[in-house]
Amino acid sequence: MAETYEETVRALSDAIVDAQRPVRILDAIKWDDHVRDAFFASGCREQPAVDAGWYEQRDLGFDLDAAREQFLDIELWINTSLGTTSTLSQLLKRTCEQYRLTLDMLEARGTDGFGPLTAQLYGTTDDVFHAGGPRVADLAGQFRDALSWVSDLPIDERDEKGIDGESAVSLLQSRLDDSMGPGMVHVVLDDGIVADAAAGSDYIKLRADAMFSERQLEQLESHEGWVHVGTSDNGRAQPYCTFLGKAPPPVNVTQEGLATLTEILSLTSHPIRLLRIADRIEAIALAEDGASFVEVVEHFRTLGLDEDECWQLVMRVFRGSTPTGRPFTKDLGYGKGLVLTYAYVRVAIRTGRLDRVPLLFCGKVDINNMGAVNALYDEGLIDPPAFLPEVFRDVNALAAQVAFSRFLRDLDFDRLAADYGPLLGAPAVPDEPDTLD
Repeated sequence: MAETYEETVRALSDAIVDAQRPVRILDAIKWDDHVRDAFFASGCREQPAVDAGWYEQRDLGFDLDAAREQFLDIELWINTSLGTTSTLSQLLKRTCEQYRLTLDMLEARGTDGFGPLTAQLYGTTDDVFHAGGPRVADLAGQFRDALSWVSDLPIDERDEKGIDGESAVSLLQSRLDDSMGPGMVHVVLDDGIVADAAAGSDYIKLRADAMFSERQLEQLESHEGWVHVGTSDNGRAQPYCTFLGKAPPPVNVTQEGLATLTEILSLTSHPIRLLRIADRIEAIALAEDGASFVEVVEHFRTLGLDEDECWQLVMRVFRGSTPTGRPFTKDLGYGKGLVLTYAYVRVAIRTGRLDRVPLLFCGKVDINNMGAVNALYDEGLIDPPAFLPEVFRDVNALAAQVAFSRFLRDLDFDRLAADYGPLLGAPAVPDEPDTLD
């Protein structure tokens, strides 16, 4: 008996999920502790000894050519079952093409070809938000300027990193069980990850030797749990478009941006967190301009970051590449995606399409494909998200918050500071000097 249209969509989606299963980008490009130890042993003066030969010793765990062939076969299947012009067929084929480009990127580890491929998948600091608009690189300075009015932050016990890894696992697991439901997310210790935390399809790993703060656990709940794991679960739960449970690299921009926006709206973010995002953009911009690993580390050391902070920041930028090569640009997603997802929410509010905001959580979606996602939702091929963070459940309250922030942009806060300073027992805000002494 011939398959129904919906059955064909489900079969194609499942095939894409199966084909991408062995691809583990961050595992394939990460630098190990031996590289770190040798760098610090040199006094942070010698470039890490990472090149194409170094990567060749780290097996991907699957056959690149066989994986490419599998995606090409799926693309042919799409053509012969859905045609070449429909919204769905184009979306599925684009997804396959992005995965094939990802395979090319992994094959190019440690070579001059790696950087241009990452730029195609994740973007560059020269990307603009719209014609004639600001570049992604400009976000770093804009974030710093936006936070420059924040005075010295008071010491908050929620920011003290006094929670060890084992205790953090227990605390975070309890929070996620309460907010997402028991069994939706599994929190585990891991001594092999680079960052303090990393999310998978249904789990969050915490680095075994890291220390955590209460605020950091709140932020991990919203960022890693509600967004990264939540959208994975929502995608897997789709009746037909199960490919939304997985994300080719371009989706990273929307994922990290949505996660950062959710942190802000749920009041789990912090000014220092946003400054770290600015640091990542600036580090990538420096590398794109030709700065080496050692030069970028030294740049941030002069800005006051300690050696370990510099290593973590700059290593993320050069992993997959070489210490003198073009950067791995994945970390642009936090800032770029924050702007794009916030813009999507604002336009939805302004045009009276509040019902389209939750679709950002229906799976691993790309903001550039939201036209197709909305069309497939109208067609009945995509379901609304099964899990939605609390801050996005009441879209009317969200609309009020966004509308009020728009009103505040029209106020003269320099004038208000002069008027309100005495009320707070604070000195008047001095005028900015015309020139520097």
